[in-house]
Amino acid sequence: MAANEGAGGTAAGESASAAARPKRVRTGCLTCRERHLKCDEGLPECQNCRKSSRACKRGVRLNFIDTQVKNPPITPPTQEWDIAFQDESREIASEYRGGLGRYAALPQETEEIPEAKDDALYQFSSGVMNTPTLAPQQLPSLQQQALPAESMESYPAVSQRRPDNSREQHIHSADNTDSTFTSQTIPPPPISNYNNTKQTLTPPSEDRGPLDSPEELLFMQVFVEEVGLWMDSLDPYKHFSRLLPFESLHEPMLLNAFLACGARHLSLVNPIYSEDKALHYYDDATTRLLEALQNPNRDTVICATTAVILNVYEIMSERPLQRMNHIAGARALIKECRWTAKTLGVGAACFWINVGMELLSCIRFNWQVAWDPDLWGVDMDFSREIDYGREEGWTYRLMYIVAKIANFRSSAPRQAESTQHAEQVRLQNRFNEWNRLKDWIDSWNDASPRTLRPMGYLYPHQTTSKSAFPEVWLIKRTSIVARLFYHTGMCLLAQTHPVLSTRTPEMHDLQQSHAHDLCGIVAHNKDRGVASVAIRSLAIAAECLVSRREQEEVLEIFDRIQKETGWRTGFLHKELKEKWGWNNEEQYQQQQQQNMAAPMLPMQNFPYQASSLPPAPPPPSLSKGPPKGIINPILRNADFSAPLHPYQSHYIAPLHLPPQPPYSHY
Repeated sequence: MAANEGAGGTAAGESASAAARPKRVRTGCLTCRERHLKCDEGLPECQNCRKSSRACKRGVRLNFIDTQVKNPPITPPTQEWDIAFQDESREIASEYRGGLGRYAALPQETEEIPEAKDDALYQFSSGVMNTPTLAPQQLPSLQQQALPAESMESYPAVSQRRPDNSREQHIHSADNTDSTFTSQTIPPPPISNYNNTKQTLTPPSEDRGPLDSPEELLFMQVFVEEVGLWMDSLDPYKHFSRLLPFESLHEPMLLNAFLACGARHLSLVNPIYSEDKALHYYDDATTRLLEALQNPNRDTVICATTAVILNVYEIMSERPLQRMNHIAGARALIKECRWTAKTLGVGAACFWINVGMELLSCIRFNWQVAWDPDLWGVDMDFSREIDYGREEGWTYRLMYIVAKIANFRSSAPRQAESTQHAEQVRLQNRFNEWNRLKDWIDSWNDASPRTLRPMGYLYPHQTTSKSAFPEVWLIKRTSIVARLFYHTGMCLLAQTHPVLSTRTPEMHDLQQSHAHDLCGIVAHNKDRGVASVAIRSLAIAAECLVSRREQEEVLEIFDRIQKETGWRTGFLHKELKEKWGWNNEEQYQQQQQQNMAAPMLPMQNFPYQASSLPPAPPPPSLSKGPPKGIINPILRNADFSAPLHPYQSHYIAPLHLPPQPPYSHY
């Protein structure tokens, strides 16, 4: 009896201890699993990780058992079908972290293949294979905006199929005069499996080592030496051409975005390359980005950087209005990461390339900048010293001023006020604002370091180039960009004076002086890294030219830029000829006679007196194109807090935002 009671007591004690033993959890964090601790499964961080200040890693960890079967079962042959066993377990296991080295592919037994006769060559289809599309994952598009077909087109249309030419070696050149990847130096497209996912899809977070595919290596070289060249024109650390390519070796989404831009550039400068390969990489990077946006534990920095690069690809596209999936999305992801002008590192690189592209578009279409420049966080204290050799900080300040000028121009009134008093008050306010902007940009020019000014300046009669413009020599790339923005801002101010027209001596001389200097910088510049800014700035300056010789030289400069860089400039020929009156030669002759016979208006006495004002110049005639004076319609809703935000059907707010980036005054 006592024995039974003792046995019963022992059993009861064991059951009580088993009940008190902590149960094994299945959804805990990986950090607690590595430390062999019980996780309370708290979100977004469990209690153990919070107390120990460790990163609370989430995910699914799978264990694979390496079992090899030497003799698989044999299925008797049948007359109607053939059966074969295909083992893909090692391939699946290799896609997980650390699996590539642990579960490498087994050596396959080779079979002797009979020699093929000369008349039995392999037959390959001559057509280009269809690229994958994103039909089931349609992105929000802005095609419903009433924009012209050429509104975002900046590249030439190349639709030729690539012939089977003999291969030539790829030549690296340090000369910035001609493109490294011309039709004489680019080898024909390498033969590869187009739909082989092993070649382009890399397991996440798996460092794949150096690029070992000739195709991928070529496309990455083109990106680094051509596309990344101008993307880094505002970045002193050259993230896109020197740092991020290495990061892409273990980030397939980022890698495919780089390869898409490189392949697209090749299709623009060399007709033997089609856009099919570029579309393939673009679609793959977009698909991966959409999948990442649905993961609340995603890496927001990688997502934002990838969207910025895909945005560049869309600007390079032949029909960008059909591919505007990431233009607003990149801006929204940048805001989600809280990147501003004060951010360091890759955040600063992405912020300034995104803001710079929007500023050029707003200058092109006379739009207001969607992201208020006052919210950029630019340090406009000119007395604050910036490290020697870091002229980028001064370029950022100038971009802020030019954005303010663009907003001032786009906000010009389209109709008079209801009363004369209200009209005079508005005119007075705009006159004060114009003077403030003029003083601001003049102060920038006076306070900027000497390295941002020309190293050499020769008048046209001093040069042997037979150019109608002066030869302006600037050494650093950021100095070229800064001077282009400076002269562009001055030309815009001369065109938007609320009282004086461009025919007054003061505004005429101001406009012509800066237009000629700007044309002189672009005409004698050999740096392809400033082509994107040069095209838009040159178009603004070209509108001011009245000499036929100068106008013809500007068109030749545009042709040279398109030939060397692939940037599309054909639409500018049409616009400028129409503005110059070339489409009607009689109208051109009459315009020339009017310019010669028209007297200059007398200068007004300042300070400004409302009673002595001459009548305001008539508003310019409305031309065909997108509506002017509005906030950038492409980026108006580029914020995830907006009701119609980008990636509407794919975006899920992240659980962990990146830490507040460190700030610096350049």
